[in-house]
Amino acid sequence: MLVSRRGMIVFLASAPALALASPCCGPIAPQGARLAALLDGTGVDHLWLAGDKVDWETGESRGSWNDGRAHTHCSAFVASVAKRLGIYVLRPPDHSAMLLANAQMGWLGSAAAASAGWRPLPGPAAAQTRANQGDLVLAAFENPDPDKPGHIAIVRPSDVDGTTLEEQGPFVTQAGGRNALSTPLARGFRNHRGAWLPRGGGSIRFFAHSIEWPQGR
Repeated sequence: MLVSRRGMIVFLASAPALALASPCCGPIAPQGARLAALLDGTGVDHLWLAGDKVDWETGESRGSWNDGRAHTHCSAFVASVAKRLGIYVLRPPDHSAMLLANAQMGWLGSAAAASAGWRPLPGPAAAQTRANQGDLVLAAFENPDPDKPGHIAIVRPSDVDGTTLEEQGPFVTQAGGRNALSTPLARGFRNHRGAWLPRGGGSIRFFAHSIEWPQGR
């Protein structure tokens, strides 16, 4: 009886921790797993590299910039993935690759984006939930200085727990100063002051679009 009581005490003590460690935003649906596999297959960890001149659709290098400026390709990567999925988001040649992330953020909140199927989301939990369900979800930050770049990334399906979500945000796949197949949003946007604040209080906005997967793929 003494052992059983101790076991019950240990279980009750650990129950809150186990609850906190549970996935925050529902299971990863089959369509979510399909999206994660597509993101992992983009090669963004070695394509769309900062400092390179790149083909926006493939991320392949066309040489290096030598003007002393930081050239990153977050918006090109997002545009490329969206195009592969048959989804329109503002992209070349409709807008220059220069400061494209800022322009994409503005466009995503427009009537044109709504007509194209984009919907704003209320916050990070909704963003992670929709990504887990298999929707294309973007996290976008428009720099308040129009002459400086913003940032944009794709929320990837993840079994992140509630505590991590509140402090670090959803997990994203991105190009940028440092490319990543999977990284917390707080880390991915850390070079943009005020973009992410714990519990989603920053300037990042989330947008979702359903994905119609081609049959047989």
